[in-house]
Amino acid sequence: MRLKKVLGVQKDKLDSVLKWVKANGVPNYFGNQRFGTDGNNWQEGKAIVEGTLKMRDKKTRTFLLNAYQSYLFNSWLSKRIELSMLLESFSEADAEKVLELPEGSLKGTKEQPHFFKLLEGDLMMHYPYGRVFELESLEEEAKRFAEFDISPSGLLAGKRVSRVTKTAELIEKNYDEEIAENGARRYAWIAVTDIKKNYVEEKAHYELEFTLPKGSYATNVLDVLRGTNLV
Repeated sequence: MRLKKVLGVQKDKLDSVLKWVKANGVPNYFGNQRFGTDGNNWQEGKAIVEGTLKMRDKKTRTFLLNAYQSYLFNSWLSKRIELSMLLESFSEADAEKVLELPEGSLKGTKEQPHFFKLLEGDLMMHYPYGRVFELESLEEEAKRFAEFDISPSGLLAGKRVSRVTKTAELIEKNYDEEIAENGARRYAWIAVTDIKKNYVEEKAHYELEFTLPKGSYATNVLDVLRGTNLV
């Protein structure tokens, strides 16, 4: 992809953020295209779940419910990023108060090496593919996550899917619904690999290549580079 009208200061900022992305990865949000032209498909999916909208066409019904699942996942991921950002600047006790979490529930989170903080009870997934398993040692799993051997998972609400426990449940339960579709666990955080960049000064073009795992959205990387969806 090519970013146009990138001047010197902007180029330096992109270089800096891209270095961060290479080390930390990006949140695995569903992209805006998942929610339709007007971005409101999830609202119709929510109405189906609540019983205020009837949809006879099975294919359309499934499509709208999937959009609502994606919306709930994105909302959960945004809240977990908010938690991680709080821990960047404040103590665990302060973050607990802001998020109205029980005292001591964030113990051992602030010093984790990765920006995105793991919580007790999280369900992890081997990366870039593999089975789901419950976090056992917060300290050890945080190290493995920082090396992208594993990654935390978020919930696609529905049937036949595992839920988190302990501290992680206190947040995830706010984004869980009884949806008549199969649920799943989705990587919350993904690595960005094979990064190549080239700055064409005379045209003020910033050329960029990278690789993402299947099911992820390149717009997430661009959003982080622009300073949205994370900082």
